[in-house]
Amino acid sequence: MKKLIYVFFFLCALPAYADVILPALVANHMVLQQQESVRVWGWAEPGEVVTVTPGWDNQPVSTTTTDHAVWKLTMPTPAAGGPYSITISGRNTIVLTDVLVGEVWVCAGQSNMEWSANRGVKDALAELPTAKNDLIRFFKMPKLTADAPQTDTKGSWVLCDSASLRAFSAVGYFFGKKIQQTLNVPIGLIDVAWGGSYIDSWLPVTVTQLYPDTRTSAARMTKAAHWPSKPGSIYNAMIAPVIHYTIAGAIWYQGESNRHYPQAYYHLMHLLVDHWRGMWQKDFPFYYVQIAPFTYNGEHQTAAVREAQTQAMDIPKSGMVVTTDLVDNLKDIHPAYKHEVGNRLANLALAATYEQKTIAAKSPQYQSMKVTGKKGHILRLSFLNAPKGLISKGKELSEFTIAGADKVFVPAKARIRGNMIDVWSDEVKVPYAVRFAFRDAPEPNVFSKEGLPLIPFRTDDWDLKLPK
Repeated sequence: MKKLIYVFFFLCALPAYADVILPALVANHMVLQQQESVRVWGWAEPGEVVTVTPGWDNQPVSTTTTDHAVWKLTMPTPAAGGPYSITISGRNTIVLTDVLVGEVWVCAGQSNMEWSANRGVKDALAELPTAKNDLIRFFKMPKLTADAPQTDTKGSWVLCDSASLRAFSAVGYFFGKKIQQTLNVPIGLIDVAWGGSYIDSWLPVTVTQLYPDTRTSAARMTKAAHWPSKPGSIYNAMIAPVIHYTIAGAIWYQGESNRHYPQAYYHLMHLLVDHWRGMWQKDFPFYYVQIAPFTYNGEHQTAAVREAQTQAMDIPKSGMVVTTDLVDNLKDIHPAYKHEVGNRLANLALAATYEQKTIAAKSPQYQSMKVTGKKGHILRLSFLNAPKGLISKGKELSEFTIAGADKVFVPAKARIRGNMIDVWSDEVKVPYAVRFAFRDAPEPNVFSKEGLPLIPFRTDDWDLKLPK
């Protein structure tokens, strides 16, 4: 795709007509974040007074355009509702119509966030006949890159229906649909996904250079024509234009491309969330999806990315969805069903952000290990987030391996004991470590009784012999 760098064309045009100009995001049919001081911005002739009058209270808010032809102001929003009109006046007047107030989420990542009904997502295709919902609004950003941060983008707000859903993120839609139905409020979803993208491209270049491992990751991005293969290129064109738009939070599904250097992924996740929150000036929640099983035929790169994603749950106000049970074809990097992925993300938001305490949203997670058994040949594992205990979907527990001091892992037997699991093998008399689903394309069958899959893990910290 041809690189697009926006030029401030309005600066040249202003002397001719001096009109107030709005960014693409501030438009008819938009959804504004409820009960916050939301930002509204645009451009006009330097020194021009711009007044914004929202229809919910008819209280005008004014500001003066800067010498750089930019104006920006904040205004309080009410509880969820609408539709409203908003009048923006300077030397000209713009009336925005059909504006709703509710919850606004950014949906970002690579192809598994981008994939839509048009791309063959089966449950999104099944949704098309009944998709119409005026309380869900989409803003789908085109794929753009830039060498410097941009202030505007292309795109428009549209109502959710069978036509608009076809090209929109299926994960984002199912996430928004569940939140809308549960809270009964309008939902605005901003789709900024790009298949095959590195997390490095979603950060400013300067941020990717902060640590030795992140510098290595950025330097090893595979260069390709017509593709976002440079650090910062997506951030500049697709995130920078959105940072003034007040949001509730972000959902993220990315990581497959960063198998090239997984050692940096934990750092990069922290940098991404910290920088985005800093630019939005809001400590918003960030929920993400652990990459799905797929037969990459690698060594431990995929397991290392998943491990980094698990470790990144130490980011405040974050949460991770596990997808080991949601893959219909291990040779397809794009699982054809996204409904449950979106639902699990929504459950994280409903439980934590919206305080719906009855929702089980967290997958069981490895906590600790001790040696047991008369001969000391059993490793007993304890787990978090399994208050009612663990279950298996199948006769035998799968995907457990065990090793002794020689660090050679062999298939293991396992037995559930409430919210603990005993693991052993007759081949390992003195066990040291256990791994679970620690490979490219695992097919595990251990769940909490609430139905959420156990997070892949290892109890050791041995060298994975990743590419240096």
